[in-house]
Amino acid sequence: LGVSLICTYAAKEATKKMKKAKLYVPQIDCDVKAGKIINPEFIAKCPPGCQDVKYRVYGTDIYASFSSVCNAAIHSGIIDNTGGKILVQKVAGHSGYRGSFSNGVRSLSLPRWRESFLVSEGKPRKGVTYPSTLEYSSPKSTAVKSGNDRVTVPTGDAVHKEHQTSPVLTPATQMATTTPTPTTTTTDPSTTMPKPTTTPATIRTTTVAAAAKTRPGLHRVRDIAFRGTSTSASNRNILQPNTGIQRQEPVATFQRAAGSPAHLAMETDSWKPGLSLFDTGFSSKEELNPKPLESTSQGNPNCKVDLSFLMDGSWSIGKRRFQLQKHFLGNVAQALGIGSTGPLMGIVQYGDDPSTEFNLKTYANSKDLRNAIEKIPQKGGLSNVGKALSFVNKNFFSDANGNRGGAPNVVVVIVDGWPTDRVEEASRLARESGINIFFVTIEAAAESEKQNIIEPNFVDKAVCRTNGFYSINVPSWFSLHKVVQPLVKRVCDTDRLVCSKTCLNSADIGFVIDGSSSVGTSNFRTVLQFVANISKEFEISDTDTRIGAIQYTYEQRLEFSFDKYSTKQDVLSAIKRISYWSGGTSTGAAISYASEQLFSKSKPNKRKIMILITDGRSYDDVRVPAMAAHRNGVIAYSVGVAWAAQDELEAIATDPDKEHSFFVDEFDNLYRFVNQLIRNICTEFNSQPRN
Repeated sequence: LGVSLICTYAAKEATKKMKKAKLYVPQIDCDVKAGKIINPEFIAKCPPGCQDVKYRVYGTDIYASFSSVCNAAIHSGIIDNTGGKILVQKVAGHSGYRGSFSNGVRSLSLPRWRESFLVSEGKPRKGVTYPSTLEYSSPKSTAVKSGNDRVTVPTGDAVHKEHQTSPVLTPATQMATTTPTPTTTTTDPSTTMPKPTTTPATIRTTTVAAAAKTRPGLHRVRDIAFRGTSTSASNRNILQPNTGIQRQEPVATFQRAAGSPAHLAMETDSWKPGLSLFDTGFSSKEELNPKPLESTSQGNPNCKVDLSFLMDGSWSIGKRRFQLQKHFLGNVAQALGIGSTGPLMGIVQYGDDPSTEFNLKTYANSKDLRNAIEKIPQKGGLSNVGKALSFVNKNFFSDANGNRGGAPNVVVVIVDGWPTDRVEEASRLARESGINIFFVTIEAAAESEKQNIIEPNFVDKAVCRTNGFYSINVPSWFSLHKVVQPLVKRVCDTDRLVCSKTCLNSADIGFVIDGSSSVGTSNFRTVLQFVANISKEFEISDTDTRIGAIQYTYEQRLEFSFDKYSTKQDVLSAIKRISYWSGGTSTGAAISYASEQLFSKSKPNKRKIMILITDGRSYDDVRVPAMAAHRNGVIAYSVGVAWAAQDELEAIATDPDKEHSFFVDEFDNLYRFVNQLIRNICTEFNSQPRN
C-alpha cells in the first residue's frame, strides 16, 4: 500500500509538471500583428505599454489581421495597458471593418481584408492544445520546427539572439528536457543542437552567407563614356564608346537552409543588418525563406503596392550605367519581397518611345523578377520621360495588366541627368488618376549644364509633394545602390502615399435633390439617374469617397447619411429606392439642413462637396445659407433645370460660379453634364497646393 501511494503521488507530481510545461505562454511584442503569426489559435502574453496610436487596430470585436494583437485586446477590453494573457482565434476575412473608440484605443475602419481574428480572455478552451512557441511568417522569429525541436536558422555573420521560447514538452521528453532560455548562437556553418533523449540525433543548419564586402573607394570619373561634362553636353543623346572603366559590382550570395519543412512560410520583406548589401543607415532585418522560391510567392503583406519602374534606356546613360541600373532594380525587387499579397512590380523602359518590358502579373516572386531584369536590353534614344508617364497613365495600371484596385499605384522614374521632354502636364494627369510619382535622379546637371534643361525644376513639377519625400537625388551612378532601402521604405509607406487620395476617393459628396411638384415623377427618376451616374464614377467606401442624399420640398428629408452605405452597389441601390415627395421649393432651408445633417458630420480629411439639383426659383432666400455653407468649407455645385433661376444658381455655387453652376433646358439633357461636373471636381482638387 505504501509503495502504491508513493507511485500515485509521483504520478500526480509528474502530471502537474507536464501540465505546467504544456501551458507555457509565449510573450509577444506590442507591434506584432495577427497576420504575422502562422498559428490559427494561440494564447500569448502581451507586455505593458501597448496602448499607443502607433500600434494600429482595424475593426471592432472582429479585427483585421493587419492589426496589432495586443492593442486590439486593449480595444476589446480583454486586457488594459498593463498587459496580460489573451486568447487569439483566426477567422475568415471580412468585406468591411468598422472603426470605433473603446477603452482608450481608436480603431480604424478598413474596406476589406483577407483574414480576421477574435480576442478573448487568455484561458485555454477545453480539448484544444496551445503552442508554447509561436511560428512567425516575418522577422519576429527565424525558428524552424522539426519534430519537437526548434532550431534557429542563423541570418547573418554576426552573433544573434534566438527569438524562441520554451519548446512544447511531451510526456516522453518532459523528464529529460528542461525549459531552455534564450541563448546566444554564432553563425558557424554547422550548428549541432541536441534533441530529446528519445530520439538522439543532430540537426544541421546552414549559414546564410552574404558577400557584401567593403569595396575600395571609387573615384568619380566623367569622360566621354559618361554624359555630363560641360564640353560634351550637346552630345548627350549620342551613343558613346565604352572607355573600359571597371567597377566592382555589389554581389550577394544566399545559401538557404536545407531540410526545412514546407509548411513554414517565411517572407523576404527586409534586410538583416549582417546581410545588408548596401550601407543605407537603416536598421532593418531580413528573414530568408528556407525553401526555394516558388513561381508564386505571398510576398510582404506590409507593402501591398502596385509598382511601375520607368527605367532610363536612353543612349546618354551608356552600357555600363544601364547595367548598374538593372542591378539596382533587381536589388529593389529583392528588398521589396514581391508576391501576390504584397508588392507587385512591372517595368517600362523609355527612350524615344516607352515600352512595357513586363507588367504587374508577369512575375510573382523576387527571384524570377530579378532574372528577368538582368535580361532587359537597352532601347537607346532620347530621355522622353513625359511621354513615358503618359504611356503608364493610359496603359499600365489596368486590370488586364494585373492592377489590383485596392493597392496604391506607384511610379518610380529613374532619370540620368534630365529629361529631353516636358513632364509637368503628363505628371499632373497621372496624379489625377491616383498614381504616386517618385523621381530618382542621378548625376544632376552642373551649373554650366542647366541651360540645356528643357523644363527647369522638373522634379518638383512632377512629384506628388514637393517636400523631399517623393524625390531622391543621387550624386553618382556608383552610389545608386545606397538608396535601395530608403526607396523601398518610402514606396511601402502607404500612409504617406498622398497621391492615392485622388479627386475620386477623398470626398464626402452630398446630393441635395429638389422633389417639388413641378419636377414630376418621370423627371424625378431622371434626376436620380443623374445622381447615380455621378456617384458610380467615384471610389466608394467608408475610407474613400462617401455619398449622402437629401430630398426637399417645403420640408427636408435625409434619404441617407454619409456613413449609411460603404459600397458602391449599396449606394446606387439606395439612390434607386428614393421615393418622389412632391411639394413646394424651399432651397435655402434645404442648404441649411444639408449643412447641419450631412456636412457637420463629414470626416476632417474629406473634401465636402454639395451638388444641388433644382428646377425652379426658391420660395426662400438662398444666399445666406449658401454663404454659411461656403464658410464651413463646403464646395457647392448647382445644377438648374428648366425654370431654375440663374441668379440663385450662381449664389449657391462656390466661386468662380461659372465652374460650379450648370443649367440645362430640360431634364433629359442632364446626362450631358456628368463628365463636365466630375472633370471640374477633379480640376479643383488638383489645383490645391501640393506641399
